[in-house]
Amino acid sequence: MNLPLLSENIKSVLHRGVVIPALPLALNKDRKLDERRQRALLRYYLDAGVGGIAAGVHTTQFDIRKPEFNLFEKVLVIAAEEMTDYGNKAGKSVVKIAGVIGRTEQAVNEARFAVKSGYDAALLSLSAFQDIQNKEILAHCLKVAEVIPLIGFYLQPAVGGRILDVDFWRAFSKIQNVAAIKIAPFNRYQTHDVVRGVTESGRAEDIALYTGNDDNILGDLLTEYHIPVGSKVIHKRIVGGLLGHWAVWTKTAVKILEEVHAARSAQDIKALLTLGVKVTDANAAFFDVTNNFSGVIAGIHEVLRRQGLMEGIWTLDKKESLSPGQKEEIDRIYTSYPELNDDDFVKENLERWLS
Repeated sequence: MNLPLLSENIKSVLHRGVVIPALPLALNKDRKLDERRQRALLRYYLDAGVGGIAAGVHTTQFDIRKPEFNLFEKVLVIAAEEMTDYGNKAGKSVVKIAGVIGRTEQAVNEARFAVKSGYDAALLSLSAFQDIQNKEILAHCLKVAEVIPLIGFYLQPAVGGRILDVDFWRAFSKIQNVAAIKIAPFNRYQTHDVVRGVTESGRAEDIALYTGNDDNILGDLLTEYHIPVGSKVIHKRIVGGLLGHWAVWTKTAVKILEEVHAARSAQDIKALLTLGVKVTDANAAFFDVTNNFSGVIAGIHEVLRRQGLMEGIWTLDKKESLSPGQKEEIDRIYTSYPELNDDDFVKENLERWLS
């Protein structure tokens, strides 16, 4: 079966390893889409130097698909327009990734809309397949793959994901147009399962690995896996990140990833691992780890609000907000690690992005 493949330009960007933020949803006080600030957010990421943006994903709020909001198509179109416009002006390829969820009929329809809107690949969530056997899930994946190239997604169970074993990842990786995998179980054992599955599939050179483990970003990026496969040992690295955490302080994230790629000495790696602990501490505050991630979306919005990119922290779910003590934790992070924020960069460009 001939499946749709990524262009060579987009494939090259993915394999180089880039920063890909998961796009938040900008709302006004009436909890309606604030298109002006949504576009400003996208322009911020693009000017910060990201290699792609993922829209319609968990950070964008899955509720955008509900009939009462009806925002899925609108947000995807806005994001595609901004990425295309930037790419044309800058003369560079930007990876357009659309989140695709649900059972097969819904996922295929979302994939078709993504293709129509100019997206390169689908980040395929399997949360709708709780307690379903691998064979049925893989059949679903193949149906979506007939429409658009796939980026696999191992989402942590705490926010709706499910356990996916090494057998699944080995079989999934054999799908011809699986281009990358976002590894986000927040678990070292399960992260290793993905890497092992990819290498044992025989397609290690074809599939780019991206960390979604916001709790271990630098650790993931600095680790080289040595996986025995038959008589050989395959070396495989996680080359970039597709992260909700990188939806804030994005200019700094781009700088950090450049430093990871340039690291040559043990001293470089040691310094980056030390930095990684600071990033993990910041993520704990933004993602509200203390309260099992209940304030994760609001925490991202709070940082963007402080920078002026968002007007408020409103979400589509009126019950979702900062947890008790989360604001104070974000205050602590700002005080403890001023080198991590990119407030000056945002301040210099905010008026232009909002225009």
